[in-house]
Amino acid sequence: MAFEYISEQINQRKRQSLFRKRFAIQSSSDRFIEVGNQQYLNFASNDYLSINSCLSQTYSQTKLGSTSSALVTGFHQEHVNLESYLSELMGYEACLLFSSGFSANASVLKTLMSHADSEIFQDKLNHASLIDGGLASNAKMSRFRHNDLAHLTQKLKKSTSRDKLIVTEGIFSMDGDSAPLAELKKLADKYQAWLMVDDAHGFGVLGDNGLGSCEQIKPELLIVTFGKAVASSGACILCTNEVKDYLLQFNREYIFSTAMPPLMAKMTQDAIIQLVNATEQRKALKRNILEFKRQFNEKCSQLNMQLLDSSSPIQPIIVKDSQLAVDISNKLKHDKIWLTAIRPPTVPKNTARLRITITAAHKENDITHLINSLAGAFENNI
Repeated sequence: MAFEYISEQINQRKRQSLFRKRFAIQSSSDRFIEVGNQQYLNFASNDYLSINSCLSQTYSQTKLGSTSSALVTGFHQEHVNLESYLSELMGYEACLLFSSGFSANASVLKTLMSHADSEIFQDKLNHASLIDGGLASNAKMSRFRHNDLAHLTQKLKKSTSRDKLIVTEGIFSMDGDSAPLAELKKLADKYQAWLMVDDAHGFGVLGDNGLGSCEQIKPELLIVTFGKAVASSGACILCTNEVKDYLLQFNREYIFSTAMPPLMAKMTQDAIIQLVNATEQRKALKRNILEFKRQFNEKCSQLNMQLLDSSSPIQPIIVKDSQLAVDISNKLKHDKIWLTAIRPPTVPKNTARLRITITAAHKENDITHLINSLAGAFENNI
């Protein structure tokens, strides 16, 4: 059976008395910590100069720094609260916090796909963190053409690996389009594979309640990033209790990194609560995306601009030539508009682009100003 090694190695760790556990710090001072309603003199903190205690007075009872890795004394009640909230919100058994989306993606793949008899199937447009994690693992890595289910099916059929993992983004960060997640989940089930989705750009934006690309399906592994719509920092993986325990034992980035600041965990939970209830903002965002596309089609369709087919906030305009992308980006700065020119190797060769992101806060006049500036810049560069 696929992924049997997870339970096997967890049980082995327990037999060897090597099983790692976290202990939630209920409160802490410069000298003491409280765990399980008991106070302890703390000799395990990395806050060598007690700076955290001084700074934290400004933030009431919430600590600015965790002062240690999560498996030492860095796992605080604020982390417990956020993990529990996200697990319940997203319908998963477990949640594990990371300090960045890159760390979550790369380290989960590197750790989970650690056996030679495993294979990762990655969309060719996946984020660098996912590609790096796959390359750093012991698994074979196969890349299928972007959103090409037939190509993926061919690769799954040929695979003889025991443990197979399909990896995709919910919304692709450079093209702005969505993965066919329902079809990918069906393929995963058919070929006894797991599905992992990085929903950095979908969480908060998509779904009736902002739960993202996976509101209607449930991949085995779901990465949610807090640095996009949540406007915070860090990330988490949603998974089973068993997978979480496995990562706690073997994920070196998690084990040896200072934990997310408790203050960040608390602020992130507050932000997500607001995000779930941000129905009007999601409606405004959708209106602005449609308005941008309408004005673009009306005023720019005859110019040498290719707007990719995206219904997400990411609206890329392909200009192919890298220097032209930079020149237009710089010209727009003179009109007080800031947008980024994205060039290879971040994107494939000959697909340099202007990456426009629309928000709920934009006004119709803002979009009109952008369109007029784009049209003027392109007219002068044809």
